[in-house]
Amino acid sequence: MTATQAGPRHRGPFRPGDRVQLTDPKGRLHTITLEPGKQFHTHRGMVDHDALIGLPDASVVTSSGGTQYLALRPLLADYVLGMPRGAQVIYPKDAAQIVAMGDVFPGARVLEAGAGSGALSCWLLRAVGPTGQLFSFEQRADFAEIARRNVSAFMGDVPDNWSLTVDDVGACEENDFDRIILDMLTPWEHLDLVERALVPGGVFVGYVATTPQLSELVEALRERGCFTEPRAWETLVRDWHADGLAVRPDHRMIAHTAFLVTARRMAPGVVAPPRRRKPSKGAEAYQLRRAAAAAGAAVAAAAGAVSNGTAGGAVQGSAAGRAANGTASGNGTSAAGAVPGEGGPP
Repeated sequence: MTATQAGPRHRGPFRPGDRVQLTDPKGRLHTITLEPGKQFHTHRGMVDHDALIGLPDASVVTSSGGTQYLALRPLLADYVLGMPRGAQVIYPKDAAQIVAMGDVFPGARVLEAGAGSGALSCWLLRAVGPTGQLFSFEQRADFAEIARRNVSAFMGDVPDNWSLTVDDVGACEENDFDRIILDMLTPWEHLDLVERALVPGGVFVGYVATTPQLSELVEALRERGCFTEPRAWETLVRDWHADGLAVRPDHRMIAHTAFLVTARRMAPGVVAPPRRRKPSKGAEAYQLRRAAAAAGAAVAAAAGAVSNGTAGGAVQGSAAGRAANGTASGNGTSAAGAVPGEGGPP
């Protein structure tokens, strides 16, 4: 049995090594890993790990101070919010949308970048199952190590079907991915890879935090011509308070965390029919901005070429001119070290 097939325990009595989530009467969560002979201490008293080992899931234990705790195995959503992190994690509400709207299925080959702290990796590994494969890329070695530890802790070991590479995703040489998910600052810079490595009909998912990133990614996908019309959205989650006839939304909610963008790869040589859209001032402004940026880049390149071609002569001429004037530098000091008007030539 592989590590992926073994995975975390989801049923049966608590055993040593299991992660257990203790919830106090105020709803505060405490996650512990059971070890024989150890104790969990709070200001409300102590709970013996041995008192939990052997109990069925969803039991209640009482601390030495008389406080009752609900003992449950943590859900994956609980785990990713409480696990150690380097990079900011993808929240469960967004991970669920990525898995659902990206249609990540058992047996899929999935490419993910960047791995961050490993939160999305856990969701994707669960979705692809033991017959699928997940290839994760992370540029920062310290983040990659955190991701490896977090995935190992949740799955029970490092899964056999998970590859974690410390490098830019542009170094990926694999092909035939069913799904590609990019969580990075400039995902549009890697659309060559997406176009090459994604199978026809495969789904691309982009995760970006700001509206300028959203605009740049969507327009870059459209300009490619080899993807379906991009879809962009965000997910807002608001709990409700329900107590008898007192039913109202909670005062707090999980609002914007990121935008998601999806598009599907067209077959080679096939261009998707253009989507009919009403004329938009925003689209016109975007095209004008792109044209201005391209013109500015061309002017800068031309100026750089001219500068590189004449810089040597200009420097030599400047030095010769200063020498003719009796100065070795542009600060008015002569070669003899005198300053005009202070003992130097008149």
